[in-house]
Amino acid sequence: MKRFDKVLVANRGEIAVRVIRGAKKLGYKTVAVFSEADRDALHVREADEGVCIGPAPAKESYLLADKIIDAARVSGAQAIHPGYGFLSERADFAQAVHDAGLVFIGPDAHSIEAMGNKSASKIRMIAAQVPCVPGYQGDDQSDTTLVAESIKAGLPVMVKAAAGGGGRGMRLVFEEAKLLENIQSARSEASNAFGSGQLLIEKAVIDARHVEIQVFGDRQGNVVHFGERDCSVQRRNQKVVEEAPSPAVDQALRMKMGAAAVAAAKAVDYVGAGTVEFLLGKDGAFYFLEMNTRLQVEHPVTELVYGVDLVEWQLRVAQGESLPLSQAEINDNRFGHAIEVRLCAEDARQNYLPQTGPVLRWQAPGGEGVRVDTYLESGKQISPYYDSMQAKIIAWGEDRETARTRLLKALEQTSLLGVVSNRDYLRAVLATEAFASGDFSTSFVGKYFAQEQLASEKPGAVQLLLAAVALYLDDAAALARTHQLGVEMIGWHSSHETPAVFRLRWGTSDYELGVFVHEGRHFEATIGDAKLAIDAQWSDAGSFQYLIGGVRKTARYARAAQSLWLDAEDRIECFVDRTYAPAEVSGAGSDGRITAHSDGKIVAVHVKPGDTVEKGQTLVVLEAMKMEFQLAAPLAGTVEAVSVEPGMQVKGRQLLVQLKPA
Repeated sequence: MKRFDKVLVANRGEIAVRVIRGAKKLGYKTVAVFSEADRDALHVREADEGVCIGPAPAKESYLLADKIIDAARVSGAQAIHPGYGFLSERADFAQAVHDAGLVFIGPDAHSIEAMGNKSASKIRMIAAQVPCVPGYQGDDQSDTTLVAESIKAGLPVMVKAAAGGGGRGMRLVFEEAKLLENIQSARSEASNAFGSGQLLIEKAVIDARHVEIQVFGDRQGNVVHFGERDCSVQRRNQKVVEEAPSPAVDQALRMKMGAAAVAAAKAVDYVGAGTVEFLLGKDGAFYFLEMNTRLQVEHPVTELVYGVDLVEWQLRVAQGESLPLSQAEINDNRFGHAIEVRLCAEDARQNYLPQTGPVLRWQAPGGEGVRVDTYLESGKQISPYYDSMQAKIIAWGEDRETARTRLLKALEQTSLLGVVSNRDYLRAVLATEAFASGDFSTSFVGKYFAQEQLASEKPGAVQLLLAAVALYLDDAAALARTHQLGVEMIGWHSSHETPAVFRLRWGTSDYELGVFVHEGRHFEATIGDAKLAIDAQWSDAGSFQYLIGGVRKTARYARAAQSLWLDAEDRIECFVDRTYAPAEVSGAGSDGRITAHSDGKIVAVHVKPGDTVEKGQTLVVLEAMKMEFQLAAPLAGTVEAVSVEPGMQVKGRQLLVQLKPA
């Protein structure tokens, strides 16, 4: 083996930061690659050196193998760590790195190729006597064949992209009449995400758990496993919460699943870190799903439970060393429980719509047993070009309940203001009785967090008053600073008390508050039928303390133009200050304007000027954060103008199509 002392990390975001820090801890020199959008990103500053590899879109930078290899050459890096996502599971990239005389910190190309295609890997696993879900993984990819094989397998079925992962190109289909449209939709999304539209069909195992085994191999032929992770809490087939060990797995089942995972890895001569994913039925039967030939997003829970550094293991194995521990030693190391949540820039109330924009305030949690992997910083921008996951928040405890309560506390301390995130959604998931009990399946989100329920949530009266208090205190404090006034002058007036009027908008709803302020700290307001009183004390820019019901609490906030982001009463909400805004007459969508809901790329345009469209008809397909969104007509009418074409990059709220209402 060729020894190396300088590692290039071919990735971005939190995983690039994590790998760079791990490598530096072991004494390696590190090189970051970055797109023009990431020029000032944390992973670039953490590395010893950095090389720009192109424009912001991943297809013009992070997904170009030749640019990555050129960056290694020019920087003198002898090894490349791919992280996860991007090129990490591309056999041709691993081979190109090897052919360039560099070390690929991961499995060999033939192993990636053997497991990279779900159809081919399933055939190989059947041969290796690893239990597999019944279905179809053949070469005939015609719509007719896939529909027929789905019916043969028996509905419901899972239509899955053969290449790639992350829940993209996956559709769960219950009705025969919807097979064709879901097959075509999955193929389109898979082609755009992975460059391959090949699909496979699997019989859906209802109410199963998603349980995966972390495996590790070296070049001496040793393969071990680190027990299981439970990833059953998912939305749109993408993981939300991961934990180790699984509440549903006992030691006997752990040994059986671990042995099957090791057999799967040995069947492809696996070297390095990998994960074998299974569906676990209520009856204890488990079925091979796929193997991820890379480090997983959720690897920290395994590290915390087994007391290891998997990036260190990757580097040691890449240097040709044997595995640091035997299977028996690994088993003896297992202690405690760890749970991880993925903090994403997405709006759960709008079907998990990805969000972009400026990070006005980022506050990471701390405390006993808490770990945060992130690249977030206040003042930076969340881009539409990359994945919506912004941070991983992990908590370890001696038992599951300790880990769960620590993670709930950590999320309470977490504040991401400026962009809608799923922080409150994650807290709600962890707080449910079903999650606390450990008795749940992959149907958890659909059962306990139906989209109709999420969409109906609205801010409470206390939050509305706190938003008004934040606006008042922030303006008053700014005035005091400008005129060198003492804080005690906040709220002083020389005339009779009159209410301060605030008009706040949340979503599409408007609220008016008449707020009386006494001595700059006693706030009283009437909102609908509710009359509220709060004592608030401004403490510093971006936060204030308040007393309600005899309990003192802290509110955090951030302002940008007319937007006020408030983190209080266990929720983060964004309000628009319309106190001095002119009146509006038309409702959303009534003017026939179809606009982009976020920054992204136009994938398809289905109409042209002069076309007649019906309400709900898809007009444009927008890709944002690696996902496709169908933008539909808000009303029936005639297309007056189309402002975009496939391939165009657009900004949030940019006009795409103009309709003339019928």
